[in-house]
Amino acid sequence: MDKKKIAVPLVCHGHSRPVVDLFYSPVTPDGFFLISASKDSSPMLRNGETGDWIGTFEGHKGAVWSVCLDTNALRAASASADFSAKVWDALTGDVLHSFEHKHIVRACAFSEDTHLLLTGGVEKVLRIYDLNRPDAPPREVDKSPGSVITVTWMHSDQTILSSCTDMGGVRLWDVRSGKIVQTLETKSSVTSAEVSQDGRYITTADGSTVKFWDANHYGLVKSYNMPCTVESASLEPKYGNKFVAGGEDMWVRVFDFHTGDEIACNKGHHGPVHCVRFSPGGESYASGSEDGTIRIWLTGPLTHDGTEPFAANGSVGKVKVTAEDVSRKIEGFQIAEEGKTKEKETGKE
Repeated sequence: MDKKKIAVPLVCHGHSRPVVDLFYSPVTPDGFFLISASKDSSPMLRNGETGDWIGTFEGHKGAVWSVCLDTNALRAASASADFSAKVWDALTGDVLHSFEHKHIVRACAFSEDTHLLLTGGVEKVLRIYDLNRPDAPPREVDKSPGSVITVTWMHSDQTILSSCTDMGGVRLWDVRSGKIVQTLETKSSVTSAEVSQDGRYITTADGSTVKFWDANHYGLVKSYNMPCTVESASLEPKYGNKFVAGGEDMWVRVFDFHTGDEIACNKGHHGPVHCVRFSPGGESYASGSEDGTIRIWLTGPLTHDGTEPFAANGSVGKVKVTAEDVSRKIEGFQIAEEGKTKEKETGKE
């Protein structure tokens, strides 16, 4: 491959086990944030632009399979193998609510209006918790045909999307009736499902294919075969002209949305890539791997000679202030001692 195309990512260490899920917040007045789930049981919050560690959520007693942030990035949620889903204060790191389940919880998602939390897992039940009445029993949506692996909201919280570990397809549920209204058929289990920022597309990864579906009429728009089994795919949110995919061959690839041609192939992970996500502005994308690291790759603007507008330490000039502002705002959320030292180190050039 052409030398000038080699991308140097920001490498985020901290997790001691594989990273299995990543979630970017929307842009907030304090910038945007990246939260990661790991089998080490401790989700981590980072500055989405610089990758700088902000805090670690401590309290789960088993692998954490899924994480998300609410629209304002004020609360986080996590789904765990310890049979619980937890809601956290993203400024202090404190547990706000712990919702007990009867089996492993694999997926969680905040509603767009931030009032509801959706969970799914090995119990084959989708539950909706009202965060304004956390002690009230959750609403249970019609039984899922299989063990739930992904959940997300769409259509202004009127539709729920879910997929299962033990069968193909994506199921769409009408929230009001609690019934399945549509199934998007796939051959293999859908390990990743994402609704595009503009609400137009659903991006799915199943087996070795990435598919794009019309999010309103549910027709298949594009389907591309990948070079290997892919676990995750994400569509660039601003222009929708490229997508990123990662899987078992350890490489993070970027493709042209319109043609399916490979644009870039990023090497660096030392284990299968479990999750890839674009940042809310599309200027970078993050990958999480079996090797326990998160890598943040710059999308562009790539110049013709391949140079990147990154400083040596990986931060962009203007970012420094926001990172410090955020640290100031969130001081007191330095839970782990080593995190404190790491914070000090990353604060220097």
